Amino acid sequence: MKTDVRTAGVELYFIPVRMRVPLKFGNEVMEAITCARAKVTVEDSGGRRACGWGETPLSVGWTWPGSGLTFEFRDRKMREFCELIAGVFSRFDCSGHPLEIGHEFAGKELDKLLAGFNCGLTEDMPHLSALVCLSAFDLALHDAYGNLHEMPVYDTYNAGYMNRDLASYLTPAEDAEISFAGKYPCDFFVDKVPSELPVWHLVGGRDLLCAAELTGSEPADGYPVVLEDWIETDGLNCLKVKLCGTDREADYRRLVAVGKVAEKHDVDWLSTDFNCLVTEAAYVNEILDRLVIENPDVFRRILYVEQPFPYDLENNQIDVHSVSARKPLFMDESAHDWRFVKLGRRLGWTGVALKVCKTQTGALLSMCWAKAHGMTLMVQDLTNPMLATVPHVLLAAYSGTIMGVECNAMQFYPAASQAEEKIHPGLYLRRNGVVDFSTLNGSGFGYRENEIYRELPDAACKY
Repeated sequence: MKTDVRTAGVELYFIPVRMRVPLKFGNEVMEAITCARAKVTVEDSGGRRACGWGETPLSVGWTWPGSGLTFEFRDRKMREFCELIAGVFSRFDCSGHPLEIGHEFAGKELDKLLAGFNCGLTEDMPHLSALVCLSAFDLALHDAYGNLHEMPVYDTYNAGYMNRDLASYLTPAEDAEISFAGKYPCDFFVDKVPSELPVWHLVGGRDLLCAAELTGSEPADGYPVVLEDWIETDGLNCLKVKLCGTDREADYRRLVAVGKVAEKHDVDWLSTDFNCLVTEAAYVNEILDRLVIENPDVFRRILYVEQPFPYDLENNQIDVHSVSARKPLFMDESAHDWRFVKLGRRLGWTGVALKVCKTQTGALLSMCWAKAHGMTLMVQDLTNPMLATVPHVLLAAYSGTIMGVECNAMQFYPAASQAEEKIHPGLYLRRNGVVDFSTLNGSGFGYRENEIYRELPDAACKY
């Protein structure tokens, strides 16, 4: 098509961010992260050029958990892999729509790069880590394409801009009488795209619930610290509870404690996140069944259960129908792409938690496959600050979710996004239980990055 593009340049930046309070991921406590920000230039057949931006946190606690390697080592290796991707991505010989280019790169280049990279490591960097590294470039590619054509990129996910329909990428489940022929991502978007969404707040394993738990060592930076204050300040109505997944009694007590706070403050919804550490369905079932008997109000508030089981779904094919019979069960880390969603559906998973940190391309294809098969969606972030917040909430807005969108960067490093907050205050300050992104407009993802003053560090590499 005359609308096709190819990559013509890449710049990569690393932005260090310090957390105001620790974030507990499973057995690991994170106090800082590195955000990878990519600038990708595209060119069409007529020589016209435009650039776009993509950003993602390199969250090693989430992508590379349970490791004997230090946080600093894993963070450095993910940065090195980003630099490796940058060089290959800049000269990738593929022309088309960004979804087509992104799909080709993830399918033909990423695993080869990862295999070569892991040859020098004593412990392999997981595919999930590689996918997160790629996402910054993939997001920037989509943004650049929209900028070149001077339109929102979501207006290009159709037959007018894409060379191939979804049947070129997706295969239905054997028991489903559906076809992707003649279908495009736009066919799975909501009819009326909202400009605000209910927002989920993350209750980390170390988060304080009430003033009685304060020790005096907490930050005094003007932002809330305890959960009760967050609820009152932001008008929260949805709480995602991080659990350890290895201590059934501790998980039960934590869930009840947060549930009691929710009851006290009229918070309607809870979700449970076991961080992939549960190895048998009975662990989750016993907690849920005990809640029904001892704390039915807490059980009623639980909207869904998120990823209790190991994310390596192929090597941990646990039948989870008994869990999803009790509450909707959502794949998160397991949902690398639609093929894993397909496997998860067969095992009994009923929903998918989408993340743009696993690439915009992959998230769109997983969304289409899941919705075609009647699976429910959520969109969850990776504590996305700065520009990373924007594609995240847009995916939720266009896809349609079981309830809003998770946004928790303002809990752990709100100061990191102050430059973006000046242009999009409703997106970075949660109020009345929602995020308001009506200020996003223009081409690409609508960042309005030319209005955002942010001094970037020196580029890690340029191609």
